[in-house]
This record gives sequence, C-alpha cells and structure tokens, in this order.
Amino acid sequence: MSLQLDYSNEQDKIDIPEQWIGKLTELLQLAGEAEGMSEGEVTLTFIDDEGIHALNRDYRGIDRPTDVLSFAMQDEGTEELDIIFEVESEDEPDPISGMLGDIIISVERAVAQSEEYGHSLEREIGFLFVHGFLHLIGYDHQDEESEAVMTAKQEAVLQKAGLTR
Repeated sequence: MSLQLDYSNEQDKIDIPEQWIGKLTELLQLAGEAEGMSEGEVTLTFIDDEGIHALNRDYRGIDRPTDVLSFAMQDEGTEELDIIFEVESEDEPDPISGMLGDIIISVERAVAQSEEYGHSLEREIGFLFVHGFLHLIGYDHQDEESEAVMTAKQEAVLQKAGLTR
C-alpha cells in the first residue's frame, strides 16, 4: 500500500496540468517516506482566494485569504469523529481510518508567491502541498525552532523531487 492523493480543482484561473498531479503524488510519497509513513489518504483541493478567504475566516477566525490550509482527520479533538464513524461490524473497514486530511491551496496566492520568490508555480504549489502535509501529521511553526524543523523537512523533500529554487 502507499499514500494516496485525491484532488479536485475548484478554481478556473489556472489549469492544473496532469504532470503537476504526478509531481504532487511523488512529493506525498517522499514526505511520507521521510516521516516513516507508508499508508494514508490526502485530499487536495485547488481553490481561489475568495474560497480560501471564506474557509480561513470560518474555521480559523482570520478574515483574509491565505496560501494553504490543512484540516487533519487524525488530530486532537477528533474523538467525536471516531464515535460518529464507529463501524457496526468488525468485517467493515472504518471509512476514515486511513484519511489523513484535507489540504486546500489557493492557486491565486501560489501564483503571486511564485512571482515574489522568483521560482516556478509548480515549485510553489509543491512547497505549499508539502507544508500542508506536514501540518496534517502534526508539525507546526509557532516558534522559531519548530519553524526551522518544518522548513528543513520541506526543503529536503522538494530537493529530492527536483523542485529547487
């Protein structure tokens, strides 16, 4: 078994080429391997600034667009989900047991940031995806030390995939 990526494109400003999805799948495998993970499912949604602004406001209380949001399924406080989706029969699989969570990327933010940082849009989307994945599995960047750890992990995965600056 391997890590699985499901995606949807809910914005119409930028076409998302299939080769990018292939690269994101590779990034998922590399990031998972680096963290000792071999199974799980991640859902990725490409969205515009308006959509991510609404999500950021509604779920985080921050009234502005952002570049990436992550919603972990196996996070602290999800005991209620475990109860809601409790399986009646031991023969039936738990519908969310393998789901790591959702990553939502604003393509508009990614375009602006790729131009600002002087690298490709593919690299920026890859960076945001790996960043979101690390959040799904518990990493954060609330202080300088944790930010340095996350940054090093992101850059190592992007380097392995050939997405350099």
